[in-house]
Amino acid sequence: MAVQNLMTFKAGSTPILLNVPHAGTLLHPEVERRLRPAALELKDTDWHMDKLALPCAELGVGVMAAQYSRYVVDLNRSADDAPLYSGPTTGLISQIDFDGQPLYLEGQEPDGQETKARIQSYWAPYHQALKAEILRIRAQFGTCILLDLHSIRSEVPRLFDGVLPDLNLGTNSGASTAARFEACAERSLGSGQYSFVKNGRFKGGYITRHYGQPDQNIHALQLEIAQSTYMIEHAPWDLVPPKAEMLGAAIKNLVTALLDEVNTTRG
Repeated sequence: MAVQNLMTFKAGSTPILLNVPHAGTLLHPEVERRLRPAALELKDTDWHMDKLALPCAELGVGVMAAQYSRYVVDLNRSADDAPLYSGPTTGLISQIDFDGQPLYLEGQEPDGQETKARIQSYWAPYHQALKAEILRIRAQFGTCILLDLHSIRSEVPRLFDGVLPDLNLGTNSGASTAARFEACAERSLGSGQYSFVKNGRFKGGYITRHYGQPDQNIHALQLEIAQSTYMIEHAPWDLVPPKAEMLGAAIKNLVTALLDEVNTTRG
């Protein structure tokens, strides 16, 4: 089954691709009718990340963003749903939210057949498109930098203790990117404007770990952003314009720094 409106995509003219896999809010009607009322708030969405990423297209970077909710399928998990972290988490087609609460009405959880169908209809074509664009960029420029953008509520006790730092850079402990790009991102993000940590609770999900292959000139970095930096962290999940503008500028500064670094390396 081909799914319409699976993603938005704006091609770039530089070696950088921004990917936003969790900002989508679309639900297939068959999924929507089976979710609990609380789940329909979609509180685990990376709210507005696609909007914050899009202005970076002005710098010539590509921007890809999923349109369907992570409650349909989580694009940042492997197709075999192998665990990424040793602590509590959620799955490829999760039946619980970040707080551990059930997503589905009792008896309405997806079975194995539905799981396979969702992988084929949503997960596989998205990753095919993502991989194709990464390879196209590398073929054109000799290298590709994938920046995977995420956000999360600043306090989720089931997932992490206390309050999450504002900006959380993940490079799979340095394995997903060359050291020069990791250092470049660290300088940009750790300038003092926001609290910052590298390879803390969020080291990078499946996308960062799978596609980041520095020895093949594909470099992947994940940026997990605390939602308190740009929005109200409860329904209706509204942006706070002054905060959002400041964060948008920080994301643009990061992209600019990475562009400068890759151009210096290529030069």
